[in-house]
Amino acid sequence: MIMKLLNHRAEGPASAPALLLGPSLGTSYALWDAVAPELSTAHRVVRWDLPGHGGSAADLIGAGATVGDLADLVLALADSLGIERFAYAGVSLGGAVGLHLAVHHPERLESLAVLCSSAHFNGEKPWRERAERVRREGLEWLVESADARWFTPGFTVPRLVQDHREADPEAYAACCDALAAFDLRDRLAGITVPTLLVAGRQDPATPPAHLREIADAVPHAALVEIPGASHLAPAQCPEAVLTALRTQLDGGAKRGMVVRREVLGDAHVDRAQARQTPFTARFQDFISRYAWGEIWTDPTLTRRERSMITLTALVAHGHHEELALHVRAARRNGLTPEEIGAVLLQTAVYCGVPAANSAFATAQRVLAEEETAGE
Repeated sequence: MIMKLLNHRAEGPASAPALLLGPSLGTSYALWDAVAPELSTAHRVVRWDLPGHGGSAADLIGAGATVGDLADLVLALADSLGIERFAYAGVSLGGAVGLHLAVHHPERLESLAVLCSSAHFNGEKPWRERAERVRREGLEWLVESADARWFTPGFTVPRLVQDHREADPEAYAACCDALAAFDLRDRLAGITVPTLLVAGRQDPATPPAHLREIADAVPHAALVEIPGASHLAPAQCPEAVLTALRTQLDGGAKRGMVVRREVLGDAHVDRAQARQTPFTARFQDFISRYAWGEIWTDPTLTRRERSMITLTALVAHGHHEELALHVRAARRNGLTPEEIGAVLLQTAVYCGVPAANSAFATAQRVLAEEETAGE
């Protein structure tokens, strides 16, 4: 049996870090039109539609659905795309999905951004009543007030209002059921992924107090309030949202710099930073973000194992200056001189005796310097 998936749009290089973007109730992934293309320059951006919204099938959920059901659909989508870990950002109901993932599936998240959302949505009653009326009368009565609920006076996005009008009433009502049952306030303190909260200062649906409540409970969370933004901040204030998200997503470079210093030493990194010019700045950022922030932080291999692999690769390509640097790094990562020698001996078989001969000379010099420095 082939499982139905959420309709989605993927942008950006498939090899880049994944970023999933979740929508608000009543909208499609068009909510992110002014933001996703910019983020896709450095990320594999996947934005998805709620059941019965945009291009997603209405029967993906039914009456009595939960936010957990929606989160399961998001994970199924990620699995189908071969995405194991991802950054996540979501608006309103999409933000609630992100909170659920952070509580119940933290191993899948690199980071979380919750925009114009809440850990609860003002209790069950209004959402149960809305669901009942939508099932009885359809959505037109809600569409009439969409601009007032979503934007500040005088602003609108016709495409999103049309999305609201064309949503499937039964699926919309099921999403209301999910909001009615959602309350994670007692679980917020257990969230461990890096978390950003973004509030629209003029948001009547989820006022800034709702985001402050999450920020106060989640350890080390950051909070940004956007003046002039109402409930659909990515559509109304895309530049401000981009700035906030880019700051959040820059965590890879920050983590990478920490690991880079631990492995290579402060002296080397400080020299590299001092030599940085506008011409080399993007390359230095690339090294910190991907080599150190993505590869060296991957727990699949230990740092000792990564040092062994790196030494072998540098010998094979004759990068003697880098080899000296990584012999020192290998010692910081716990390799003994005997183990380094065994790695270089292995390279004699697979990379050639001349390459290993030069490598032994380089390593011997570095180890001798280390021994002299320790006397």
